[in-house]
Amino acid sequence: MSTIRTGQDEFPPQTGQDRPELQQVIQEMVDSGFVGVSLRVRDERGEWVGSAGVSELGGTETPPADGHVRIGSNTKTFTATVVLQLVAEGRIGLDTPVDDYLPEFGLDRRITVRMLLQHTSGVFNFTGDFDPDGTFVPGIPATPSGKEWVDNRFHTYQPEELVRLALSKPARFEPGTDWSYANTNYVLARLLIEKVTGRPVAEEMQRLVLGPLGLSGTVQPTTQTDIPEPHPHAYYRYEEDGEQRTVDVTRHNPSWVSSGGDMISTTQDLATFISALLGGKLLPAELLTEMCTPESKAGYGLGVFVQNVPGGGTVITHNGGMAGHAALMYSTPDGSKTLTAALNYIDDSALSMGAAFQQATQQLVQEVFGSGQTEPTQ
Repeated sequence: MSTIRTGQDEFPPQTGQDRPELQQVIQEMVDSGFVGVSLRVRDERGEWVGSAGVSELGGTETPPADGHVRIGSNTKTFTATVVLQLVAEGRIGLDTPVDDYLPEFGLDRRITVRMLLQHTSGVFNFTGDFDPDGTFVPGIPATPSGKEWVDNRFHTYQPEELVRLALSKPARFEPGTDWSYANTNYVLARLLIEKVTGRPVAEEMQRLVLGPLGLSGTVQPTTQTDIPEPHPHAYYRYEEDGEQRTVDVTRHNPSWVSSGGDMISTTQDLATFISALLGGKLLPAELLTEMCTPESKAGYGLGVFVQNVPGGGTVITHNGGMAGHAALMYSTPDGSKTLTAALNYIDDSALSMGAAFQQATQQLVQEVFGSGQTEPTQ
């Protein structure tokens, strides 16, 4: 398939361009506890790339400007895009019951493909979920939760296994009546892709997204444990015998989260992808509009969040964390201005970096998009 011209060459790197405000924010992220951060911003001033912190604990080198990281739930945007492309090809119906395609699971026939992509199906989240009273209901043992996950991080889980575990738990709500984020929705989306095409999800991802956009730094490993060079290192911390232990978990088998978050990418590829997607280069206009139309509770469209920016404007986004790696992906609704970042840190069962992660992303979004110039186009 021929490569789609994405316009990325319209943003020549401005390595000498002075953007001290951006460098300051990522330095503050490192000061708050992240091991390293790489940031890429493409806007009317060109492209700015910067790094802070270190690539590896005990080292001195900053994270590579275009290093590979596990992008966690950013995978959902890629997966939703493939499903919608298959909708455009007439192979999937957006409002068709998922049970029509995957009858082997005995899904509630009210659950549609749209509900999977929008997290309104009500299915239990196999990585753990919360009861209405706030009680945490654990999922599979593989979810990063301490020494058990570290010891079993190379185990392979089949996607069907993850779905069946989720379906063994009570539904969170009646399909279509509420919103609840569940990785299970996107494992079902993966199985849907594979059922209607007869090919592995990684092959369809290559055919429909990675190949056409020339995203050579992006892979969907499914079970492969390695990550391409160069990459910053990811860490996990747990307590054993009263002592804190920190382990390098850069290499692990991501099948425990499957298409809910298994992909690997770079800040450059993420910027190219989100810009091309929102610029209309991957989906017909009507499906792109559907994708970017949020439900009311959480502002989630089909594989993306639609968020207002303080001071005016809108961003289309998805972020994701994955056992010591994380990625940020933001864009104006027309794809003309993007912010992407790769983070490496020390993860733990208490999600100790969660508050710092939220604060840092808000700071970055305000700095890049908070001028009031990012008007929505839809």
